[in-house]
Parts: sequence; C-alpha cells; structure tokens
Amino acid sequence: MSDPDEELLARVGDGDPAAVRALVARKLPRLLALAGRMLGDPAEAEDVAQEAFVRAWKQAPGWRPGGARFDTWLHRVALNLCYDRLRRRREVVTDNPPEQPDDGPAPDRGLEAKDVGDRVAAAMRRLPDRQREAIVLCHYQELSNIEAAAMMGVSVEALESLLGRGRRALRAALSDMVGV
Repeated sequence: MSDPDEELLARVGDGDPAAVRALVARKLPRLLALAGRMLGDPAEAEDVAQEAFVRAWKQAPGWRPGGARFDTWLHRVALNLCYDRLRRRREVVTDNPPEQPDDGPAPDRGLEAKDVGDRVAAAMRRLPDRQREAIVLCHYQELSNIEAAAMMGVSVEALESLLGRGRRALRAALSDMVGV
C-alpha cells in the first residue's frame, strides 16, 4: 500500500519550507475537525493540531515508508493527545463546581440549526471515549470501517460494536428531536 504523503514527508524531513506548508494545508483541516469533535473546544483543538505537527516534524527526517501510512500515524497522534487532555479534565478537583448555564433553547422559540448542533455536540461529549472516537472517525472524518478499526487498534467487528452502541446512545439522548 503506497502512502500518498511519502514524497512530501521526505521533503519535510529535508527541511523544505514549501513542503511544510503543503503538508499543513493538506492535514490541518481534518486534524482540527477530529480534535474539535473529540474535545468540544476549538482552542484546545488548535493546540492538539499544533502539537501533532510538532511531533510530525520531529519524526519526518527518520520516517520509514512501508509501515503505517503517515495520515494514520498523524491521526493516532492527535487522538492520543485528545485522550491526554480528556484525562486531565477528569483529574481537575474543585471545591465549588462552576455554574452551568442552561444551553437549552428558550421556551418561546423553536429549535434552530445552532441549537440542534449544540445538542448533538453535547450528546457526543457524553459518549464514552471509544464510542465517540469510532463515530468521529467514521462519520465526521469519513474513514472506512477498516481504516478506523486499524487506527483504533481494534477489529472491524469491535469497531462496529462501538459504532452501534454509540449510535444507540445518541439516538436515545436526542430522541425528543425526531423530525427536526
């Protein structure tokens, strides 16, 4: 299996600034989308993408073609960085929980597209990490089940199980929105 990024990565490893710009232009939108969906915070998503690229620059000179595709490796790095951030969020201890604004729609207006998007994003954040990862990779990053399973280090059957459980949880969390 050939890697479409192999030649570009070799040029990055040689310090070619044009190759660096081209690789960032090619990979940044998908990394931001992946991290944004996993973390629910655009600023954190930018930090994750930046750190993933820093790691890519460090690996570029020694990259050996023939193993994992670069795109798969870069997505895995970004996912690991997202999981690190999610773990740190759970470890934060506070005496007083922050006040949570009511993000629901006002009683005098119907659901608008933003409200629907916010509800879906909130439901995604409540999914277990592995279910959210499977849904993000397959539905938002548009990876095939085979690619997503390889990236997650699970069998295709296990991925499909995660997808099924995640979809059922989302359907239940958003059941009041049927027909919207």
